[in-house]
Amino acid sequence: MKNLKTIYILLLIAFLAMFSCADDFIDVNSPNKNSGDFFNTEEDYQKALIAAYDYLQATAQQFQIAEIASDNTLAGGESATDSPGIQEIDDMIHTPVNAQLRNIWTWMYTGVNRTNYIMEFQDKIDFPNKTSVIAQTRFLRAFYYFELVKWFGDVPLVVDKRIQFGDQFDLERTPKAQVYEQIENDLKFAIDNLPYIQSQTGRITKGAAEALLGKAYLYQDKFNEAAVVLENLIDKGPYDLLPSATAPLMWENDYENNIESVFEIQYSDVDGGSYDCFQCLEGNYAVGFNGPRGYVGPVFDFGYSFNVPTQDVVDAFEDGDIRLDYSILDIKKWIEANPTASYNEDAGYEQTGYFNRKYIARLGDANRPDAALTNPNNTRAIRFADVLLMAAEALNRGGISDSRAQNYLNRVRNRATLGNVTTTGANLTNDIYKERRVELVGEGHRFFDLVRTGRAAGTIPGFQAGKNELFPIPIQEIELSGNTWKQNPGYEN
Repeated sequence: MKNLKTIYILLLIAFLAMFSCADDFIDVNSPNKNSGDFFNTEEDYQKALIAAYDYLQATAQQFQIAEIASDNTLAGGESATDSPGIQEIDDMIHTPVNAQLRNIWTWMYTGVNRTNYIMEFQDKIDFPNKTSVIAQTRFLRAFYYFELVKWFGDVPLVVDKRIQFGDQFDLERTPKAQVYEQIENDLKFAIDNLPYIQSQTGRITKGAAEALLGKAYLYQDKFNEAAVVLENLIDKGPYDLLPSATAPLMWENDYENNIESVFEIQYSDVDGGSYDCFQCLEGNYAVGFNGPRGYVGPVFDFGYSFNVPTQDVVDAFEDGDIRLDYSILDIKKWIEANPTASYNEDAGYEQTGYFNRKYIARLGDANRPDAALTNPNNTRAIRFADVLLMAAEALNRGGISDSRAQNYLNRVRNRATLGNVTTTGANLTNDIYKERRVELVGEGHRFFDLVRTGRAAGTIPGFQAGKNELFPIPIQEIELSGNTWKQNPGYEN
């Protein structure tokens, strides 16, 4: 079967025309089918499911912004006014008026609405693959809600029906514990009804659902529950770490969807949107924005110098850690080794000389129609190394087994050609935290790791305790609610 990244485009266009129009409230004939009359065949459900998958691609922006919000990277860009919303998040001075935060809210709720559209009509007909369709749908809904609760805390929870215009006046923000309960229920259904291996690359699997459930438990400090589901995935799933010799290649396009990939978001280098419609892109725009300005030379393509690593994160790597060179591009060291390469070192803002090598544009991609917007690099949203480190944290912080926690931690360290950790208790906790930073640098996890473990204040420059643990609800959403929603603490004025 075709990879999902190639069929997003094929099925989405026809579906979106139908999805955007319901003709029962106007007197003229619509050329599009009433959305309530749509689900009549398995093909209809599959088209709707592909449309629900599609908004995974919109997360390229929020993974990048999450990294910038941490102490790992700076916003960068052309100047201090390049993408002001991103610059504000980097400096922890963001407000409810922020274009990027509004995008995250809007795009994730669009994803929720597309899943709920399927669920609203889940009982309309039966077909052989229906349970799989519903299981994938419920995973996607759980993922979109997980992103929303992670960024904004209490958010309106709507299940099995679409949010339609006018509904916002009756919606309230749901306590995040209740949102997490729904996330858990959706993921448990997906776990029970999906295989570890799908016939089509990019489809949601049992392993992806187990990993996300373990992560959701960890974010709630449910350590026992997290340990059970994550260790089950480790023991029974088909995943493993790539060997040390091939680990640097995991970020190349030829190594996408490899044995270490548990949940990978698919992108394509053909077709796409524009600078006015990032959510329309089929390519990974963040990749094109991360590289050096004016770069010419082997391997890499030019970029817009956003999301630049700090010296602090470079210094966090131990001597002999092979991950440093394939995680972070030291542009001057690279040019010394490749004399034909060059870049515009005088261009850009907050430039450190380092770039996010994991998500940086490579030469040889089709990049149609725009090389900066249409990069095919997939996002490795959850890797097996992350699963091992989450399991280690749950076992250690839950007081379950430091020896098993050491084992999982050392599997990751040994792959990086580092020695074993033998610490226990709080010292082991800190070692796990350190390992998560260097293993997952550039992947958008650091900010939320610091927040959920209470370490953000004093670590992230400008972070205010009691405020910046959450991002503000976009002011437009509060106004659409009739100003009935309370703003998150610290953002009221």
